Amino acid sequence: METKITILCENETSKRAARFCRSEWGFSAFVETEQANILFDTGHTSLYKQNANALDIDLNRSDFVVLSHHHWDHTSGMLSHEFKEKKKLILHPHILDKVSEEKAHIFNRDFEVISTEASLEFTSGIFYLGQIPREMSFEKGEHKGDSMLDDSAIAIKTEKGLIVLTGCSHAGICNICEHARKVTGQNLYAVVGGFHLTQKNQATVRKTIEYFKSQKIEHIYPMHCVDFPTLVRFHSEFNSIKYATGDVIKL
Repeated sequence: METKITILCENETSKRAARFCRSEWGFSAFVETEQANILFDTGHTSLYKQNANALDIDLNRSDFVVLSHHHWDHTSGMLSHEFKEKKKLILHPHILDKVSEEKAHIFNRDFEVISTEASLEFTSGIFYLGQIPREMSFEKGEHKGDSMLDDSAIAIKTEKGLIVLTGCSHAGICNICEHARKVTGQNLYAVVGGFHLTQKNQATVRKTIEYFKSQKIEHIYPMHCVDFPTLVRFHSEFNSIKYATGDVIKL
């Protein structure tokens, strides 16, 4: 069965969804696999829910909610969730310390919280990657002085290889992908999400492109926190597509 990733929130709205979806700075995706449905991040308002409704996605079908890191543009949508039953919420323990008291209260009250620094296979073939080792010398692995140890991602094993879905990649997109390879034992097939790369860090962008070329990546889709010149470079090197709110990625 294919893996279906619907972008519920991204900085831009796709052409296919322009009539019925809206966008904001942030990220949220709904992942459908044979094993489970996963809500990954929630943007910063209730917009992800409105877009899900417009796209005929019932978020109550989610088996898990996974948060990539604590930043407002990925977690604040949780304040307006409308889940009818307690969902399993997977996150790094630092998130509970870094978000507001209101968010932490809602997380603990309304969800079955699974807090872990270690990687976790939370359903067959699907992994929360936990705390990401910083191994790549060219990646900072931090954000504005914050070590961002809570920044993580999910990895999905498939017959064609590994799908990695990221929020912002403050830990470093290559660090994340290397950890995913080690945790799962699979090579990369597709990488989707925020890479946190800009033209201000040309050396990092260049080495990241070199890394993905060495991995012979088949599908790579940077979005959200990647600036336009860097998106152009990825398109030039990998013929990548810039997906946005309302788009559906089938792998």
